[in-house]
Amino acid sequence: MITKEMLVADIVKEIPKSADIFRSNRIDFCCGGQIPLAEAISDKSAPLETLLDEINGLQKGNAGEGLDVQYLDNASLINYIQNKYHVPLREEMKNLTPYVTKVAKVHGDNHPELLEIKEVFTALKNELLDHTQDEDDNVFPLVVEYTNSPTDELRAQLQPHIDELETEHENAGHALKKLRELTHDFTPPLEACGTYRLVFARLEQLEKDTFNHVHLENNVLFKRF
Repeated sequence: MITKEMLVADIVKEIPKSADIFRSNRIDFCCGGQIPLAEAISDKSAPLETLLDEINGLQKGNAGEGLDVQYLDNASLINYIQNKYHVPLREEMKNLTPYVTKVAKVHGDNHPELLEIKEVFTALKNELLDHTQDEDDNVFPLVVEYTNSPTDELRAQLQPHIDELETEHENAGHALKKLRELTHDFTPPLEACGTYRLVFARLEQLEKDTFNHVHLENNVLFKRF
């Protein structure tokens, strides 16, 4: 039974589907998830008892994927993160960028917020691509090395990397919050064309995937260290 005293991040670890409830209620479960649910309630969320009823009504488990990733060993969890999030992220950024650019160019005069959306998206894209590449090339191999041969020296090497990655996660969260504000909760105008609507829908999916991605790293993998 989920209670109001449980940390938000721990609730998502126990019931991964609760991430969707928190996201729709503007509750940060990744970078800001280390607080009790009772403290996370705001005027942008449903009342505490409503959230508890919704979360406790969910089926426990990892969204039907057949495994609970919080119990994977470090190497397996890293492999899961890379295949579930890093690889699709690179593909999505490559595919989504031309649409964001086109919508800003075609509709930016009448909807100047689209120009800012393009700017925020481009900065977020560059940061996330650099961030995930750094993890794959440098940090994750160091995590595996430390796991196999834990020494004080390796831990001292690893900690600054984790601190930096968590700061970058916070920056990404701020950018996604800005995108949600600029898009009015990813709601396109009534007269929006198909490409316009496609961009908003895929930005919303990007937010969802990034929150889940960051949660696994901050609150599962990095928390082990």
